[in-house]
Amino acid sequence: MAVSGKKASKQFSSSTTMASDEDLQIYCQPCDEEGPRLPAHGYCTDCKEHLCKNCFTAHKVSRASKHHILQDATNMPKVLQQPSTSIHTGQSDVLTTPCLKHSKEMIKFYCNDHTKLLCSVCVTLEHQTTSCKVDYIPDISGDIIDSKEYQVILNAVNTTCDKFQQKVEDVKKMTYKSNSSLKDALAEIKKFRQEINQRLDELERQAEDAAKVIEQENNKHLKAVETTCEDITKSLKASSDKIKQLNTSKQADELFMELKLAEKTMKDIEKKAIEFSSYNIKEHNFKANVAILSNLKAEKSFGTLTQRTLNKEALPIQIQSRQSSHEGEICVKTSQDNKKCWITGMSLLTPDLLIITDIDNKAVKMVDTSSQSVFHQLQLDDWPWDITTVTSADLAVTINQKIQFISISSNKLIKKHTVKVDGDCYGISCYQGKFVVSFAEPAKLQILDLNGTIQTTIDGNNIFKHPWYITCNRSSVYVSDKDMKTVTRLNWQGDVLGSYSGMSGPRGMSLSDDGTVFVCDTERNVIEEISGDCSTGNVVLKNLKSPYAVCWCGETKKLYFSGRHGYEKYDNFLHTYKLS
Repeated sequence: MAVSGKKASKQFSSSTTMASDEDLQIYCQPCDEEGPRLPAHGYCTDCKEHLCKNCFTAHKVSRASKHHILQDATNMPKVLQQPSTSIHTGQSDVLTTPCLKHSKEMIKFYCNDHTKLLCSVCVTLEHQTTSCKVDYIPDISGDIIDSKEYQVILNAVNTTCDKFQQKVEDVKKMTYKSNSSLKDALAEIKKFRQEINQRLDELERQAEDAAKVIEQENNKHLKAVETTCEDITKSLKASSDKIKQLNTSKQADELFMELKLAEKTMKDIEKKAIEFSSYNIKEHNFKANVAILSNLKAEKSFGTLTQRTLNKEALPIQIQSRQSSHEGEICVKTSQDNKKCWITGMSLLTPDLLIITDIDNKAVKMVDTSSQSVFHQLQLDDWPWDITTVTSADLAVTINQKIQFISISSNKLIKKHTVKVDGDCYGISCYQGKFVVSFAEPAKLQILDLNGTIQTTIDGNNIFKHPWYITCNRSSVYVSDKDMKTVTRLNWQGDVLGSYSGMSGPRGMSLSDDGTVFVCDTERNVIEEISGDCSTGNVVLKNLKSPYAVCWCGETKKLYFSGRHGYEKYDNFLHTYKLS
């Protein structure tokens, strides 16, 4: 088996010109590549190589070459031969596919027992020919062109592609059905609320009707009393006038009788007064049916959304293409700045309020995205790197070996307390009262509570070399690594769930409202959107100038990013694009 090396040119030239005694001597070609030079003891007609005694013996034992035809010293060619070439027409015998385990070795063998492609190191360490049936690939690949195996595997590949394409269509249909069912469920919720409102309206009308009946009875009684009292008053007044007249005219007989009649009338009226006083007029108050309110308070939800699995098969999340439009730039350089800006971190509090860190000017700035201006700036004693929102009015900034808390009051940034951490920290992201912080030396992540107490430490090992930026949600933590050139997805326990490696210089990241991740790639001058499972990605903005930090606003569909290009007319601005 021919192996290229430093001495090959000398050996091959000797097949035509042998100018010295050394050139007349034929040496073992495999040993000649690494030294020492040993005289040839035989020749392999398959490999077209001269072999020393040890290589000759090993050649007969190795499973990969034991069927080769060997010639002893008497019958072997007396001049060096050209390196062996493939028996396949137009195909080079030089195998150039590197081994996944041993990157400096090329794949040359195939283990039939384990169905694995191997390099020479794999054969030596794990698939020795005494225990595995190992073949040298050029020896067994001669009939592979247009073979039955070729057709079978090609058909299987095409079938699998068609299957996954169909899966995408199936998932689209099921997603549409799921979203439609949610719309129907929301309509049922509104209908249920209307039914509750209608029942409450009925009960309210019943109470109102009962009150109206009582009111009508009260008014009817009042009318009767008024009429009766008016009649009595008129009668008594008439009797009083007559009595006065009879007394004045000295008509004693008539006066006597009128007085007796008035006396009797007064007794009858007293009975009527007693009858009126016995009528029960009541004051009314409302006593609520507390059972209705208690039942409502006891309920924890308006109802439940029941679920039925449409398909249990999991597929990679597909990224939809987006249309972009340039919305303009926001100048973030202020009169307080002594240097050009280098914006390394961003955090959006509201669609109109963006907070940024300017490391070169040691500042945290409040940016009004509506007026496109900086309206407050907080100077720090050291260089801030990244920033995250803690609450609607509180933020946290990584500064060397500490986390600086900052609050917003009266449209101003105010420094609060600091929390020390055990290393130089870079990226930071907060979710539900927990920080995830990245460290470069050594490479690691830490999950902290708001007091700085370490909850979990995730060592870099083979996961990270220089974790740079972090963003997180309920289920995942995403980390961009500038040296590994990857975006890695982990769960909150530190287990790796996925990794996206199609990048050259990943930097700042921002989560979208549908779970994808926008990532700045400074080396390729693009911003890429990768799926939440890190399986796929699409470039959404290209031909940029070293994009560095990025922030997404889901409400306005705007993407803000900074640059680190080295020119003030570019680095002093935030660049805004609308994506749809």
